[in-house]
Amino acid sequence: MLNHTTLIIIITVIVSLLAWQNKLLFNRLIFYPPAVSDGQWDRFVTHGFIHADSMHLLFNMFTLYFFGRAIEGLYNPFLGGYGFVAFYVLAIIVAMIPSYIKNKNSASYLSLGASGGVSAVLFAYILLAPWDMIYLFAIVPIPAILFAVAYVAYSIYANNRGGSNINHMAHMWGSAFGVIATIVLEPQILPHFINALLSPSF
Repeated sequence: MLNHTTLIIIITVIVSLLAWQNKLLFNRLIFYPPAVSDGQWDRFVTHGFIHADSMHLLFNMFTLYFFGRAIEGLYNPFLGGYGFVAFYVLAIIVAMIPSYIKNKNSASYLSLGASGGVSAVLFAYILLAPWDMIYLFAIVPIPAILFAVAYVAYSIYANNRGGSNINHMAHMWGSAFGVIATIVLEPQILPHFINALLSPSF
């Protein structure tokens, strides 16, 4: 039986591939504020299942594969065994809300990709194992907690600088959702994180 992480990856890959072959489908799924304001609220979810290109898709799904499998057991006891799926989809939605509020009157704003959900998964994993090594670009090892600090700092800097096609705001809010939702669902994760943070092991 497929775990939920693998199932999400399969669906995302299939939808992305179909959207690349069908411009009408791509345009219907992407996050476009005027369409959302006209009632197409499903775009809050659908944009997270399409990607700009193969590298965008590969990077997100590679990250989700390794960290999603490691943490999904924490959420699955909720909502009849579908807690992780709900956590992931909610992260995609919540991560996009600030971007929508900021750009809801912009006819030129577009956003897509699973980064909000993937960021939530990654930061939830960091709560569990802050000193585990994350391999940046699958090569460079860096402790998870140091990666988190650098990730947030860079996202804030890049978002303020502007001029990028990357939705750094969604990365930040997805990360925040991952931390907050995990602590709300399992309050003991916070003292666990603090204890682990104060007792590094390499």
